[in-house]
Amino acid sequence: MDQVHVIRHKHYVEKRGIRWIARDMGLSRGTVRKYLEESEPKRKEPEKRPQPVMSVVGPRIDKLLEEWEPRLAGKHRLTSTRMHRELIEEGYQVGERTVRAYLAEYRRQKAEVYIPLVHRAGEEAQVDFFEVQVDENGQRRKAWKFLMRLMYSGRDFIQLYDGCDQPCFLEGHVRAFEHFGGVPQRLVYDNLSAAVKRFVGLKERPLTDRFKALSSHYLFEPCFARPRQGHDKGGVEGRGKTIRLQHLTPILAGPDLETISEAARDDVESLWRQRQDAEGRLLSALFEEEAIKLAPLPAAVFEPRCVESVSISRSATVRVSGAIYSLPERWARLDAEAAVGARDVLFRCRGEQTVRPRQRRGGKHIQYRDYVRELSRKPQAVRQVAPELVAELGEPYRKLWVLLEQTHGGRQAGRILAGVLGAINDHGEEAVSLALDEALSAGAFADQGVCNLLNLTSRLEEPPILSETLIPAALRTVQIETGHASDYDELLYAAGGGQ
Repeated sequence: MDQVHVIRHKHYVEKRGIRWIARDMGLSRGTVRKYLEESEPKRKEPEKRPQPVMSVVGPRIDKLLEEWEPRLAGKHRLTSTRMHRELIEEGYQVGERTVRAYLAEYRRQKAEVYIPLVHRAGEEAQVDFFEVQVDENGQRRKAWKFLMRLMYSGRDFIQLYDGCDQPCFLEGHVRAFEHFGGVPQRLVYDNLSAAVKRFVGLKERPLTDRFKALSSHYLFEPCFARPRQGHDKGGVEGRGKTIRLQHLTPILAGPDLETISEAARDDVESLWRQRQDAEGRLLSALFEEEAIKLAPLPAAVFEPRCVESVSISRSATVRVSGAIYSLPERWARLDAEAAVGARDVLFRCRGEQTVRPRQRRGGKHIQYRDYVRELSRKPQAVRQVAPELVAELGEPYRKLWVLLEQTHGGRQAGRILAGVLGAINDHGEEAVSLALDEALSAGAFADQGVCNLLNLTSRLEEPPILSETLIPAALRTVQIETGHASDYDELLYAAGGGQ
C-alpha cells in the first residue's frame, strides 16, 4: 500500500510520467499503470481449473454416499480413507487428497446454517435434564438436575432428583413456575418420553396424558426440538453444562437432595443477580420486564403425581417403578392405587390411604409396623425382625427389647414381645406405650427372672364388665378359673385311660 501511495502521488501530484515512475521505482510500466487505475489493489479469484478426474469419479462418490447413508450412524461415520479405498477397488485412478477435498466440499454444502434468534420477554423458556454427581449423606451417587431457563432474562431454576421420570419432570415444572411467579408462553423440550408418547414426525408428536394435563392447566405451548439436534435449544444445553462447572463443582455435599438443591439454587440465583447482558444491563432488571409478560399462575396448584393401579401381594407388598413397598397387612391380596410423586408414593385402598417415601429403582422399603397383628402370632418371626421393628416403634420398645434379651434370651424375648404386639393390636400403640413407660419406670417387668405381662395389662384399659342383669342368676355364683394347656393335656390323658 505504501508503494501504491507513492506511485499515485508522483503521477497525480508531481506530474511524473509512467515511464519515469517505472524507471525510478524499478517497476514495470504495467504495474504502475494498474495502480494508477486502482487506489487499492484487488484480489482476483483464480480461474477454476479443469478437473477431468473428478468429472468421472464425482458421480460415483455421490452414488456411494447415497447407498451408504442408511448404514451410517453414531460413530460409524464415513472417512475419505474408506471412500478412497472403495474407489481404488472399483478400478478408479484417483488420489486420496482429491477424494478428501471432494468430501469436504460435500459436507460444507450439506452443513446446517445456524440462524441468530431473537428472545422476547415472557415468550420462551427451555427445559432439560442433566446428569450430575452429588455426595448425599456421605455417599457419592448420580442424580438428575432439572433445569428451566427463561431465555430473555437468563434466569434459571434448578432442582435435583433421584431420576428423570415423569413425576420428577412434572414436579419440576410446578416448582419452576412458582419460583418465577408466572408461566412463559411456550416451552421448548427434547423428545423425551415423559412428554411425548412416540415420535411420528416433525409435525406430529402425541403427548402423554399427564403432560397434556400439565400444559392445559398452565396454558403454555409445548414445542419440541428436532431429534438429535440439541442446538435447537442451545440456551439450556449450554447453561446446563455451565451450572455443573460453576455451581456443582467441586461436588456438593449434604444430608439429602433437597438440601443440596437449595444450596445450588441459591448460588445460581446469587450470581445471576450480578450478571449483565452485552449492553451492560443487569439480568435482574431484564427479569422485571419479563415478569410482567409472564402468564399468571392458576388459582389451584397442579398435582404432579402419576396414578397407576397395583396389585398387593399375599405378603402385603407391592412393586412400583422398580421398588418394593410394604403396606398394611389388611390390604394383602387387594387391588390398590399408587399415586407416584417425585419424593413419595401415596397408596389408596378401600377408602384408606398411606404414604411411603419413594425409593430408587431396585430399592426396598419394608415397614414392620404394617405387620403388628401377624407378628403377634409368630414369635419366631418377631425374633428375626425385632431390631428393625423396635427401631420403627422407638422408645420404650427399644429399651424393652434390650431388657428382654438380657433377661430371658432371644427365644423367650421374641415370645414376650409378640404378646406386647398383641396388646398394641387390641389397645392401640399409644395406650401400650404409656403403660410400658409406667411399668419400666416402676421396674415391674422382672420378677425372679420371669417377665410378668400382667403388670402391663393391668395398666391398660379394662374391657367392659357385663351387667349382672345380663347374667342368669344360676350362673352368677360360678367362678371360671383361667385354663392352661397343661390342664387339657391331663384331661386328654385321663380320657385315654392313661395312654
